[in-house]
Amino acid sequence: MQITNVEVVPVELSLRLPYRTAYHPEIDHVTVVFVRVETRQGQVAWGCTAFDPAVAGETPEDVVRACRACADRARDLNPLDIEYALEELARLTETTLAALCAFDLAFHDLLGLVAGLPLYRLLGGYRNRIQTSVTVGIAPVKETVELALDRARRGFHILKVKGGLDPDEDVRRVRAVHTALPHFTLRLDADQGYTVQQALDVARALEGKLEMLEQPTPADDLDGLCQVTKHSPVPILADESVMGPASALEIAARRAADGMSVKLVTCGGLRCARQVDTIARAARMATMVSCVNEPALLTAAGLSFALSSPNVRYGDLDGHFDLVDDPTVPGFLLQEGWLIATDVPGLGCTVAL
Repeated sequence: MQITNVEVVPVELSLRLPYRTAYHPEIDHVTVVFVRVETRQGQVAWGCTAFDPAVAGETPEDVVRACRACADRARDLNPLDIEYALEELARLTETTLAALCAFDLAFHDLLGLVAGLPLYRLLGGYRNRIQTSVTVGIAPVKETVELALDRARRGFHILKVKGGLDPDEDVRRVRAVHTALPHFTLRLDADQGYTVQQALDVARALEGKLEMLEQPTPADDLDGLCQVTKHSPVPILADESVMGPASALEIAARRAADGMSVKLVTCGGLRCARQVDTIARAARMATMVSCVNEPALLTAAGLSFALSSPNVRYGDLDGHFDLVDDPTVPGFLLQEGWLIATDVPGLGCTVAL
């Protein structure tokens, strides 16, 4: 199969509901990059990438530049030789894994189109649906509860509360949401904001109210994460500490967490994410498939991965819910907080660009 044309299309998208995190004062828009791949045989495949504010060193300009370099190289590659093709592009994206993610998705989309199968089936087809959490950003207690109730009215049953700025306030916020929605599943994402002692204090104060505590300590402090995991009564998930297979292997070897969160944009796409999941599975650690603020095309890829593996226990795939004018028309369904795959080939999305 021969690629005849590759387009790299950067797009700025606004958020319907701006929100705060521990490492970003306010997020009200995102930069995403779409990649359109045409083949001589007539297929048109799409890939996409976005940016995680927690990842240092990747700027939109650098990622767009890397995508264009990949586009030039891709014209000489057979995308169905997917391991070889992505290994070649990996040489151009060592410091811009988000760029590799865009082409990884496009090549996997093309693989599904050629096979006439939805990608989640090609990757394993373990299930056809998964329940997702939805994010509640950092806000005062009363506003946090109002945001949580709004998410509940939209049909969600799992809430991920962002925290990390003030441990005591985070405890009050989670308790208030639990009181307002006592039968909901709650997760707390500290976004690296706690010391070891603060993390343990929060975990003990919220025992019985939290499903998990995500990345409580700085990403590069595995010693601290180990201590929290060892003594916490609440399951601990590593997120920003997981940057790819090498970091996943170290986390697994040290039992630094009870599970790992995988984002396609930070590890370079589906190929790498599946390697992380294999490591987690071998170590008997749960996998969560997570996201950034991203178009539904990226959500579709994360969903395909999440549905393919029995080791994926948690879904956190809400990145497209609050985007305004997302050009992606998803093929998957959202019903009462469940993401449900359809049998549309490839990633199952159309892109209006």
